Amino acid sequence: MAQSLPPLPAIRAFEAVSRHLSFTKAGEELGMTQAAVSYQIKLLEEKLGFAVFERKPRKIELTAKGAQLAEGVVDGFERLRTAFEDVRGTHANELVINSNTTFAMNWLGSRLFEFQMQNPDLAVRIVPYGPWEKPTFDCADVTISACFPPPEGSVTLPLVKAEFTPLVAPELAASIGGIHTLEDLLKIPIIDPGDPWWLMWFAAAGMPDPDLSRWPESRMGSQALEANRALAGQGAAILTPYFCRDALQSGRLIQPFELVCEHPNESWLLSYPPQNKNSRKIRLFCDWVVAELKKDGLALPAGSDGLAA
Repeated sequence: MAQSLPPLPAIRAFEAVSRHLSFTKAGEELGMTQAAVSYQIKLLEEKLGFAVFERKPRKIELTAKGAQLAEGVVDGFERLRTAFEDVRGTHANELVINSNTTFAMNWLGSRLFEFQMQNPDLAVRIVPYGPWEKPTFDCADVTISACFPPPEGSVTLPLVKAEFTPLVAPELAASIGGIHTLEDLLKIPIIDPGDPWWLMWFAAAGMPDPDLSRWPESRMGSQALEANRALAGQGAAILTPYFCRDALQSGRLIQPFELVCEHPNESWLLSYPPQNKNSRKIRLFCDWVVAELKKDGLALPAGSDGLAA
């Protein structure tokens, strides 16, 4: 015969205190006094026969058994919250994506219709953040970022490696008789010469100190904007070829050199708070994104075959 559970109010109080490590904050969340929360914890410990918290001056800590219990209890309550949210339909049918401009314009915008056709019960809202803005990791269901790491503890899914090489409109290249050498490349305008990717690429190509000072200083801060300038024939842009696949395949842009560099510490990441790991809509979206990337034959960064817990 299964053993009976401790009183639910005591379990609920334990779950809140274990997250906040504070009787006061747990009481505020539960609408209880600190004394009432403390009483529920006392009842729980009496029922279990061991202490779940160690009381110290000005703070409390989980005991070893308390920490073991908290892991399952917090996860269980989160599953309950997710289940009730899905049943009520409150936010369960709206997926909010906070994405940087490059990924939103060069990837999501042209593909999202397919995801919506596969999941007609979900309404999708993209909230892009600008080139010099920081993503608001806590204001969306999922966040797609490049240069900004997600908060510690987030569930992360690597998407696209930060690879880069010069791309240019064929008409501009033809105007100087073609681009065959690094010296040829320096004959045409360089878009965003202050972008550190330029120096990294030239160094890898065998020219560690190229003179880019003749070109006006500018920083678009977004590959989507830089690619538009390159398409307009305004100069060579240092871009991730994957995000320009259509332009390269149609011949609107060309890649003069085979050399493609990769930034060791950057990549596009999808992330979301750990408490959302059981969300149906997030799971559907993540699975779809990975399937789309694999469909393109992209060599996904390590960790993309499954979601980190």
